[in-house]
Amino acid sequence: MVFCLENEEPRLPLRSAMVHLQASEVQQLLHNKFVVILGDSIQRAVYKDLVLLLQRDSLLTAAQLKAKGELSFEQDQLVAGGQLGELHNGTQYREVRQFCSGSGHHLVRFYFLTRVYSEYLEGVLEELTYGPAPDLVIINSCLWDLSRYGRCSMESYRENLERVFVRMDQVLPDSCLLVWNMAMPLGERVTGGFLLPELQPLAGSLRRDVVEGNFYSATLAGDHCFDVLDLHFHFRHAVQHRHRDGVHWDQHAHRHLSHLLLTHVADAWGVELPKRDYPSGQPFPPHEFFNYNSTEDFSMSSHLGCGPGVNFVPGPLPPPVPGPIPHGQHRGPVVHRGMPRCAPNSPYHVPRMGGPCRQRLRHSDRLIHTNKLDRQPPAHSGTWPG
Repeated sequence: MVFCLENEEPRLPLRSAMVHLQASEVQQLLHNKFVVILGDSIQRAVYKDLVLLLQRDSLLTAAQLKAKGELSFEQDQLVAGGQLGELHNGTQYREVRQFCSGSGHHLVRFYFLTRVYSEYLEGVLEELTYGPAPDLVIINSCLWDLSRYGRCSMESYRENLERVFVRMDQVLPDSCLLVWNMAMPLGERVTGGFLLPELQPLAGSLRRDVVEGNFYSATLAGDHCFDVLDLHFHFRHAVQHRHRDGVHWDQHAHRHLSHLLLTHVADAWGVELPKRDYPSGQPFPPHEFFNYNSTEDFSMSSHLGCGPGVNFVPGPLPPPVPGPIPHGQHRGPVVHRGMPRCAPNSPYHVPRMGGPCRQRLRHSDRLIHTNKLDRQPPAHSGTWPG
């Protein structure tokens, strides 16, 4: 299933397949970069695996994946919320974490979200406005939005998606790459901590609500020329790597996710990744990671509107947010699974700001190499804030 916007030109294919990066290569790719990750417990695990991969070639432990709001994780620091406050499963839960490498060349920050757009998110955007400008923003919010905010949650979710993309477009510099991570597939039985006991009757419909929510989020992200990584598609056959709660995933899945994400980022930045055969003995070689299970098909059955011969017809998208039209609010390119929104001919391509897709300026002036990850990065010219 590929989400297409009408009257758009065909997209160039991704220049390279997913690469399994080593820690030293991730350090080069993200050298002197400020990465911000926003979202729920799934995105917290995305943050943790990235922090670990920036330091060594090992996987998260089950205990690290399960931990919530701890004071420190792999040399990072709990900045706010979590154990500094009260641990709970309410919509007001907060957790802000930050990792700054010993060399001072890598800064990664995580904000826990229970709603894609809120007053709290506005506060986060204000921090990003007056602090160092992020180079990469990775964001997702879906499960909390669709299960904890009343009967009209889908309508509110669509409206809040439009609001958050408009605000991101206004706040983030054009050099910043934003990647929207689509929600991962749920199991038939959901018992995650975000779903309170009194909300368990919603579990049956939540699985298909996520499919609908993913459609809206991908479409609206495309409208604003933001990147979309379709994790629902990529993990639809990875049943054996999902936890019994029907929501969370094991360390092998999260390392696979990190490789997908970093390959996507490298392609968007015009960085040529090393080409290598998949090493033997790795925990999740491609032919073993995905194991099709006919009893639980993540491609979704026909009654969800996504099966063979069935057209998924969603409701109307929300109207644009009132006020002046932001400079990036217009028709975006076709939204491909796991492909960047714009594929310039070279990393130094100068975008046509008046074209059908406002291609955000790439990091050409800040690239740490000339398209290859085999050269030494320049010395760091500044210090990260603590």
